[in-house]
Amino acid sequence: MDLSVIIPVYNEEESILELSDWIERVCTGAGLSYEIIFIDDGSSDTSWNKITDLAGKKNFIKGLKFRRNYGKAAALHTGFTESSGEVVITMDSDLQDNPDEIPELVRMIREEGYDLVSGWKKKRYDPFIKRSTSRLYNLTARLSSGIKLHDFNCGLKAYRSEVVKGIEVYGEMHRYIPMLAREAGFRKIGEKVVDHRPRKYGVTKYGFDRFMKGYLDMLTIGFITRFGKSPMHLFGSLGTLMFLIGFIMAGYLGIRKLVFVNHHLRAPLITDSPYFFIALTVMVIGSLLFLTGFLGELINRNSSERNNYLIKDKVNI
Repeated sequence: MDLSVIIPVYNEEESILELSDWIERVCTGAGLSYEIIFIDDGSSDTSWNKITDLAGKKNFIKGLKFRRNYGKAAALHTGFTESSGEVVITMDSDLQDNPDEIPELVRMIREEGYDLVSGWKKKRYDPFIKRSTSRLYNLTARLSSGIKLHDFNCGLKAYRSEVVKGIEVYGEMHRYIPMLAREAGFRKIGEKVVDHRPRKYGVTKYGFDRFMKGYLDMLTIGFITRFGKSPMHLFGSLGTLMFLIGFIMAGYLGIRKLVFVNHHLRAPLITDSPYFFIALTVMVIGSLLFLTGFLGELINRNSSERNNYLIKDKVNI
C-alpha cells in the first residue's frame, strides 16, 4: 500500500465526512493506493457514529475509538501501530490542514529521500495567543534541538513507514516527533510550506495548559534523548561536582579551625559559620543526585528496552 493517512478526532462530527471525501478525491486523482485511519480520542459527540458509517460503506476507511480522551500523542501512536502504508501522513480533523498537499508530501518522501517532512503553516488562521505561543515554542525547540524547522507542532506531516514504526510517541510528545525521529537515527528531516485554512466548524481545543505541558515535555525529551540510556552521566556528574564543592567548603572551615588552634587563638565554632550549613546541604544534595543516577542505571539495567536498536539494513543475515 502506498499511503496511510492518520487522523486523530476529538469532537469534530461536522468535518469528518467532508474531510474523508476530500482525501479520497485527492488520493484517487494521484493514483495512490491508500487507507484512512480515524482515531476517535474519546469524543462526546457523534464523531464515532460518522466514522462507523463511513467504514461500513468504504473498506479503505478504518476507525478506532478510545474509551476516554487520552490526547493526540496516544492517538498518533495507535495510528502508527495500525498503519500499513509505505508513506504515513498525519493531519488534523478540523479541515484546517489541506489534503491537496498529500501528493507533494508523498513525492518528497519517495523521490527526495526524506525520512520526515513537516508542514510549515507560514500563514496561519489561529487565535493570536495560539500563534504567539507557537512562535515561542518553535524558537525554543530550534535552539535546543538544532533541527531547523519553523513549525514543529504542525499536524500535517509525512513519514517514511520505518520512522513511525521506530519511535514511541506518548504524553504530549507529538509536538516533538522530529526530535524523537532524529534521536532514533532518521536524520533527513525536511519542511514544506503548506496551506492552512480557517476553521470551518467547531471550536479550537487549544487551552493555556498546553503552554506549560509543552515546555515540560521539551525538557523531558531533551533529557531522554541525551541521558535516557545513561542517567548516571548527568546525575553522577552533578552529584560529584556538588559533593566536591561542599567538601572543599567544609575542609576550608576545618583547616581554619586547626590554624587558630595551632596559634593558640580562640577558635570560633565551625557550626557558628553559615558556610558549614551550606557545605553540609550541598554535600547532601550531591549525594542524593549521585544516588539518583545510580538508581537510574539499575532501572536501565533491568529494562527490557535497554538493547533495542533500530537496524537500517541487513546483508547475508
